[in-house]
Amino acid sequence: MRWYTLFLLFISSFLWACDKEEPPADTANSDFTLAMDTLVTGLGIPWGLAQLPNNDLLITIKQGRLYRYSNGNTQEIQGLPDIYVKGQGGLLDVQLDPDYEDNGWLYLAYAAPGAGGGNTAILRAKLSGNTLIDQEKIFQGQPYLSTPYHYGSRIAFDGDGHLYFSIGDRGTMENAQDLTNHCGKIHRINKDGSIPSDNPFVDSAGAMASIFSYGHRNPQGVTTHPATGAIWTHEHGPKGGDEINIVAAGLNYGWPEITHGIDYDGSIITTDTAKPGMEQPLHYWVPSIAPCGMDFVTSANYPGWAGDLLIGSLKFGYLHRCDIEDGKVVGEEKLLEGVGRVRDVLQGRDGYLYISVDNGWVIKLLPE
Repeated sequence: MRWYTLFLLFISSFLWACDKEEPPADTANSDFTLAMDTLVTGLGIPWGLAQLPNNDLLITIKQGRLYRYSNGNTQEIQGLPDIYVKGQGGLLDVQLDPDYEDNGWLYLAYAAPGAGGGNTAILRAKLSGNTLIDQEKIFQGQPYLSTPYHYGSRIAFDGDGHLYFSIGDRGTMENAQDLTNHCGKIHRINKDGSIPSDNPFVDSAGAMASIFSYGHRNPQGVTTHPATGAIWTHEHGPKGGDEINIVAAGLNYGWPEITHGIDYDGSIITTDTAKPGMEQPLHYWVPSIAPCGMDFVTSANYPGWAGDLLIGSLKFGYLHRCDIEDGKVVGEEKLLEGVGRVRDVLQGRDGYLYISVDNGWVIKLLPE
């Protein structure tokens, strides 16, 4: 019975670790503090941020509104498509085309309504004053589902003009391992919505051709490494087991076959944290920090942070800095503790950092 005793000790230790409510301890310290310049308040839940070439900010509001912040004024942008606002669904991310100054395209991720519920869609459009024009829905996630969570919905571009975005498992774990639906995946498409010919499952019978990687639970952070061009993601685990991953074509990131977390009711999803053919996370958190939004720092405005990764923590209400060296997390720091549920993080074209917070704030961060 020795194996059974050891197994019970393992499960007990696992549950204890996942039940801890203290955030990760600081293992890195900055040589400066951050001052907060609150630009906007009272918007609802500001979900995504992008900065136009003239330094105006675009701000998506989950409840289905889009704003432009310009020189102290907030103006609503008209012409949004029909949006499925339910639970975690709504108007989500916004990104500019890498060639925005030449072509004027911006991209929105949102929950689009359909028969049976909603699912993540990608729209591209242009701005004429404060109105969206030339709208094209270039992707629609399938199937439409009534579950109100795990839409994923972050957008990033690589250096070759491909658009990457995330869709969560939509509350059904098995979706993440099933290539016949869009849920629980990172997707790659061309900027016009067409499918790259070298996508990993283009020639796989029954598979969704846009899939780039799979086995993801709910990735609410997708960004491009400024030096390598690799696509980095983070995703919500269940109770424990939030992850940072560097995604690559065709790879399986394991959910729900492997995880470092347990279900919210304390039940065991799996005791496996590794399996052949499934990728290990670059980094994970137990307990969960509930990561949302992320961006790399390249600006000289924040001494010592070049190459580091900033991530919002919804659970603990702070900004999380990962000290990155040689592609690995070597230290962590909690910033702005108590600021609230940080929803998005952006290094703007102007070299300054911006965050959005669920209480309706958009804040510019100034080093002191």
